Amino acid sequence: MCPFSSCVAGTGDTGIFTFAGQTITPENYFTTKVDHTFSAQDSLAGTYMFDSGTVRQPDKLGNKRTGYDSRKQVFTLHETHTLSPRLLNSFHLGINRVVTTSGLTFSSGNSLVTDPTFGTVPGLNAAAVLVPGLTFFSGGLGTPSNFRFHWTSIQASDDFSTTKGAHSIKFGANLERMRDNILAISNPGGEFAFSQLSDFLTNRPFSLSAAIPSAVSERGFRQTVFGAYVQDDWRWRPNLTVNLGLRYEMATVPTEVQGKLTVLRLLTDAQPHLGDPLFSNPTLRNFEPRVGFSWDPFRDGKTSLSAGFGMFDVLPLPYLIQFNELFSAPFFNLGNSTSLPAGSFPTGAFAIVAGSTSGFRQGFFDPHPKRNYVMQWNLTAARDLARDVSLRVGYVGSRGVHQLFRVEDADIVPPTLTPQGYLWPSPVLSKRLNENAGLVNAGLWQGNSFYDALQVKVKAKIGGAEIEGSYTWGKTIDTSSGSLVGDEYSNSIASPLFFAMKLNRGLADFNVAHNVELNYTWEIGTPKWAHGFRGWALSGWEIGGVFEASTGVPFTPGFGGDALGVKSTDPNIDVPSLLGGSGCGSLVNPGNPIHYIKPECFGVPSSAPDIAASCIHVVNIDPVTGNPVPDPRTYLNLRGNLGRNTVIGPGLVNLDFSLFKNNHIKKISDNFNVQFPAEFFNVLNRTNFAPPLDNRNVFDSSGHPIANAGLITSTQTPSRQIQFAIKVIW
Repeated sequence: MCPFSSCVAGTGDTGIFTFAGQTITPENYFTTKVDHTFSAQDSLAGTYMFDSGTVRQPDKLGNKRTGYDSRKQVFTLHETHTLSPRLLNSFHLGINRVVTTSGLTFSSGNSLVTDPTFGTVPGLNAAAVLVPGLTFFSGGLGTPSNFRFHWTSIQASDDFSTTKGAHSIKFGANLERMRDNILAISNPGGEFAFSQLSDFLTNRPFSLSAAIPSAVSERGFRQTVFGAYVQDDWRWRPNLTVNLGLRYEMATVPTEVQGKLTVLRLLTDAQPHLGDPLFSNPTLRNFEPRVGFSWDPFRDGKTSLSAGFGMFDVLPLPYLIQFNELFSAPFFNLGNSTSLPAGSFPTGAFAIVAGSTSGFRQGFFDPHPKRNYVMQWNLTAARDLARDVSLRVGYVGSRGVHQLFRVEDADIVPPTLTPQGYLWPSPVLSKRLNENAGLVNAGLWQGNSFYDALQVKVKAKIGGAEIEGSYTWGKTIDTSSGSLVGDEYSNSIASPLFFAMKLNRGLADFNVAHNVELNYTWEIGTPKWAHGFRGWALSGWEIGGVFEASTGVPFTPGFGGDALGVKSTDPNIDVPSLLGGSGCGSLVNPGNPIHYIKPECFGVPSSAPDIAASCIHVVNIDPVTGNPVPDPRTYLNLRGNLGRNTVIGPGLVNLDFSLFKNNHIKKISDNFNVQFPAEFFNVLNRTNFAPPLDNRNVFDSSGHPIANAGLITSTQTPSRQIQFAIKVIW
């Protein structure tokens, strides 16, 4: 306890240094808290937190080091005033500021990554290169995309709480102003994509995306959010409480301080709309009801049954529009081309990309988005089985409606829908949806999601030990898991078919079906016979640990390059067909990091003769003879039947262990403690393989098998690591 009416507290710094892997992550932070009581009716509390850290790590090929810097500051002020014995008012003011610089690159001794003779953009170093079956090369120094974020959120809220009979009522309102300043450049050194390994070896690039050197200015996005609520906790019976509530929450449409907003109103528009509004406001009718109850059926305080339902709106906040607005013409010139001649890598292609404004990137948002909200519900039963043993079993569910559906490039050759599936012409003769853009990054509020889970938790206290175990079985199904960008998760399909939502329905990119977790702490008491030095040496010891076991996340095997002929800058939307046969009950080889995927269970989809024949169109007229001439599309490319996220990656088993020695120094204060922690991560040193995301494609764009399909090149957890520290707490 602090003996004064005003108290100040703080804490020190920490860091992780993994020199063997050349990853260095230092972090420095402190927190200050001030409490002051003016009177029995008024009190004030304030906090200030500062956190600064950096990350430096090698890229996948060890050619250079990459990293980011971040600094966060949080200031809060909380004032409480008792208006009457039954009415309490609380005012809260908060400022949250984050400054982050990402995309930093540093030399690691390889002089070739600093040699501009390998560059694609004049004066810069080597471009990034993407080849199916090879590890991604992210480019030389200074060529990856880089960002500098300045985020500030200013929040104020006022809340009242009162009691009247069996009712405990709360109501209030909040206001938030967001300032999002960003200076960013995408692909300054360029990024090449090749359809297959043979094209790379023979210098036949498929596409190039590169920023055209020009004036780059900071963007300043602004938005205001307002909310108000009322909540009634009604003690209907001594053993039954009913919760009733209603919240209203709306947000203004994001703006930009310089008016630099650009968006296509239609995917096929030749020119973008500039300035406000970015889209119509879907949040003006955001009323969110909440209802729940808590019931003690036996009136003994040992059993409870509770349930709840609520609606929660997903507001179109600045982070959802950032990448569309930062890199779209005319305020940023990002050139893209899929019509590159042989031999144009690495230097010749840039002149083609920079020579045409019709190849610049554009952004598209649904001009009239629907209300995006999530409905959540739960039912939980809890029981005290013994004095210090409790059991909790619950069901949790949710459904997301009109969620943001992201497509990295929606500018594709449209297919034809047949009973056999979607067909694209081959050879590619058709035009893309918008020939005036090189890439159209799209956001449409048409996604949905479903989540159901069974949750079981057991807690027990035995002497000085506390043990808690939990098990979750859950299933999340959605049409796309990305809200910021299409490939927000590394196992995502970046450009799903926005016109065929049923084909996108599958397990969410982050779905984990089963998860078991066990954590424990044990404060070892001091033996009664230990005194003096032995008493100090044997006192204050505490051990703990966390054990986790879970199944893996899903992913989708596919084709490298533009197998269908969509002519998009992000053409990897094709999937193989699933084959039956012996051994294909499971599509993976568990524990095999060389061939985790079973390629023999996948095939190249082929068009049956009757499909091709039915798609021959007599539309051309010979200008000399006047006779009809068949359209040359005598065969077509058929998209495979493999569903999204049907293959499950490797699971995880991990045990972390900690050992603490507490040294309380009462002569300084009751809370002064010099702690010596020792922490052991992945103490079993188990290799937890990650999914083979760098090698998930089983065929190249010509339908030839990729030799290293299913090769795993990374892990989910590092090897065993031991960390020692000194921590001072007061």
